[in-house]
Amino acid sequence: MEGDHIKINYWLLPLSWLYGLVVNIRNLMFDMGILKSKKFDIPVICVGNITVGGTGKTPHTEYLIRLLSKDHQVAVLSRGYKRKSKGYILAKEDTPVTEIGDEPFQMKHKFPDIHMAVDKNRRNGILQLMLPEVKPATDVVILDDAYQHRYVQAGLNILLMDYHRLIYFDKLLPAGRLREQESGKTRADIILITKCPRHITPMERRGIIQSLGLEYWQKVFFTSFKYPDHLNDFGENPLLVTGIASPEQMIYDLQKLLPKFDVMSFPDHHHFTQEDIEAIRARAAGRTIITTEKDATRLHGLEKLRVIPVEVEFLYGKGEEFNQLIKHFVTQHTRKSVHNNHTH
Repeated sequence: MEGDHIKINYWLLPLSWLYGLVVNIRNLMFDMGILKSKKFDIPVICVGNITVGGTGKTPHTEYLIRLLSKDHQVAVLSRGYKRKSKGYILAKEDTPVTEIGDEPFQMKHKFPDIHMAVDKNRRNGILQLMLPEVKPATDVVILDDAYQHRYVQAGLNILLMDYHRLIYFDKLLPAGRLREQESGKTRADIILITKCPRHITPMERRGIIQSLGLEYWQKVFFTSFKYPDHLNDFGENPLLVTGIASPEQMIYDLQKLLPKFDVMSFPDHHHFTQEDIEAIRARAAGRTIITTEKDATRLHGLEKLRVIPVEVEFLYGKGEEFNQLIKHFVTQHTRKSVHNNHTH
């Protein structure tokens, strides 16, 4: 059921109202042009959310990389959450995870031909990626988790919402997990309802779309996570270790694919200490340890560690429609086409 993982701390609502006032003023200043958004003559796709953590940004960003990298030089720009470095860094093959963060590290190693960069200042990061010395020349920039970074005006905004934590059930921080008011959804061109169960009915789908109250131009798609077909070689009762924001849907999905497994959960982006590693090893007691690709970048020294790759699957056969929207946007906004438009 959508909304089933939401816990509201109602006693914190007064602080949420104050937080909302600050966010409203900031958004109003951007809307009025007091704070300036910079537009770039290169396709910029923003993948983000209104909720703190756990909507599946990395798998969806990887979906876009797979879709676009056949025909374009893709650059991904992330803040590099919890990295131990500062400023702009363009990742190389040997750049350590501590320098760029776990998700950028994962993407760079899965897609070595992309430009993977981190910079808290997204404007500067895009400018750096557009420099002539960056070879091959960047064709399209994907901004990872930048929906609230309004100093950059993305050409295409993709907003992700967790099926289990839809924004109309939630409250602003700190009472809930919303970064801004529900009205912020109007900046999105495409909305993806993520982590959906495969059996979601057409009636439930229509109910979600109606409850969101979207504008006529906004496109909505429903996605689910797809796991490998053969997970039966993990041995008896493996130990699942997660350090992700919302592991509930993953646990639910794996219950259908694995007869039995144990679970050990840590906070999102958790830095696994040696003490944690020892605790995991003791809990596993010789069993196979299974984990996500993101967590595997921070789990070191464990024996019998296996990674479960995750891919995005569009429901209702809508994947090709989404693909065409993305490809059309990138083709229409390449540097070459923008230049031609200026010269005519």
